[in-house]
Amino acid sequence: MSDHELAPVLRIKGRVLVGPDEVRDGLWAVDGRITYERPQGADDAVTLTGWVLPGLVDAHCHVGLGHEGPVDAATAEKQALTDREAGALLIRDAGSPSDTRWTDEREDLPKIIRAGRHIARTRRYIRDFAHEIEPGDLVAYVAQEARRGDGWVKLVGDWIDRDAGDLAACWPRGEVEAAIAEAHRLGARVTAHCFAEDSLRDLVEAGIDCVEHATGLTEDTVPLFAERGVAIVPTLVNIATFPRLAAGGEDRYPRWAAHMRRLHASRYDTVRAAYDAGIPVFTGTDAGGSLAHGLIADEVAELVKAGIPPVDALSATAWGARRWLGRPALEEGAPADLVMYDEDPRRDVRVLASPRAVVLNGRVRG
Repeated sequence: MSDHELAPVLRIKGRVLVGPDEVRDGLWAVDGRITYERPQGADDAVTLTGWVLPGLVDAHCHVGLGHEGPVDAATAEKQALTDREAGALLIRDAGSPSDTRWTDEREDLPKIIRAGRHIARTRRYIRDFAHEIEPGDLVAYVAQEARRGDGWVKLVGDWIDRDAGDLAACWPRGEVEAAIAEAHRLGARVTAHCFAEDSLRDLVEAGIDCVEHATGLTEDTVPLFAERGVAIVPTLVNIATFPRLAAGGEDRYPRWAAHMRRLHASRYDTVRAAYDAGIPVFTGTDAGGSLAHGLIADEVAELVKAGIPPVDALSATAWGARRWLGRPALEEGAPADLVMYDEDPRRDVRVLASPRAVVLNGRVRG
């Protein structure tokens, strides 16, 4: 008998935030699914109380990745459990060299939407993270990762060019256009790691669907993103590391270090300008590699610090993020994946840091 089959009937009492402005008085979880109708077995239900959000979304996370590359299954499991404890029950894994398909059989672990393995230019990314290729092979590798992933492909759009001593775009425009067209033909969306300014226009005009980090947005490219509906995942908890990175590379690459500091200094203004222009903004922590897992509450708080209203920052990790990724929230019949809090998170997003209860597939997990 599976963990799912053993799930008890749960009665969730309190205030259920079905949407930013839609609040219901409670719900039930039966056989791992949400219902708003009183079910059979209600008298024996386990009762939980609190404010309820759909399971949070970390839309830029790397389960199975450590600072030196792929990690073993035990470490990947700990990463996923840490994210679950923080309330992140839906993860878009934005590039990993590890095969994490085994997690799909684990009903106690967050659901993962995979982008396959990063695709980077030769010697233009972190060692052992990505497929490192030249432009002539880009279309073939995008097709390969589109078939391996769950509807997403991840490019490394820019990285330090050691000859130039600064960040620089990785791919010629023509190859990017062909690769994105191939991904779309195969039913996959494409996102790209981009710190700097000069890769953005080509990627957006080539039809990209999302940009990670997006610290290089300018007054010229913000309207282009908004017009094309290209989303960004700012990963502000990761951008906070830029001064430390700059200090470490100052002696060898002073231009790059100065550039990274400028991008860091303008990060909040950049995110607020994107939001004000109507660019879709979603939460991602960039956990894995050098950053710890379980930071989704910190990322939401960073969006608010950047000037995004609290309810919209919540939507970036809850209702809006799930809609963007094509996954249900708290609808009738949806998987009972939800997080409960002592207070209304719309009033103060900092309550996300202290979940009262985590329910995944209809079972209390924390």
